[in-house]
Amino acid sequence: MASTTKIVSEIESTGVVAIIRAAGSSELVDVVTALRDGGLTCIEVTMTTPNALDVIHKARETLGDSAAIGVGTVLDAETARAAILAGAQFVVAPILDLPTIEMCRRYSVPVMPGAMTPTEIVRAWQAGADFVKVFPSTAAGPGLIRDLRGPLPQIKMIPTGGINLNNAAEFIKAGAAALGVGSALVTKEAVKNKDFAGLKAAAAQWLQCVRQAREATK
Repeated sequence: MASTTKIVSEIESTGVVAIIRAAGSSELVDVVTALRDGGLTCIEVTMTTPNALDVIHKARETLGDSAAIGVGTVLDAETARAAILAGAQFVVAPILDLPTIEMCRRYSVPVMPGAMTPTEIVRAWQAGADFVKVFPSTAAGPGLIRDLRGPLPQIKMIPTGGINLNNAAEFIKAGAAALGVGSALVTKEAVKNKDFAGLKAAAAQWLQCVRQAREATK
């Protein structure tokens, strides 16, 4: 298993965490492979996916360390532990649950709890979060990240919710360490139609968007 430092570095350097939600698990390993082939190596399988732990296990077997496979929508420490034992290489939560952070620290697995207010974000960071998932980012937009980064520049934030190719660059320019992207990248249609070539191309497009936005801020 890749080290915590390597996974954290991969998330930061890639700049995109692809969030996969689907009604079934049969084609999800192929989806993960397509994203990896497009260069997007940080992939989150949500616990709302049927047989999510099995999907994570199969993806790890298939891809090895060529991609970082994480688990999302984790609400408690027990779920985090089960996912880690199934092979999850990072853990993402929509909420701030301190026992979940503690569990991930115990297993040396990167953790990204969800938070929205400055108080929650600082509590998550102090508890040992590697990143803080700023969620939901839909309504507030990039301005929220910019405002938070002012007093909290030391905290690595990953906005999630409502991010698409039209606003992704602005989130990066506002100071996001990376972006959590779901349906704007992994569309229901692409999964249903098994359009793996399309998913590969979409992954490459998102990575290019992040790279260009970062270049523009230098």
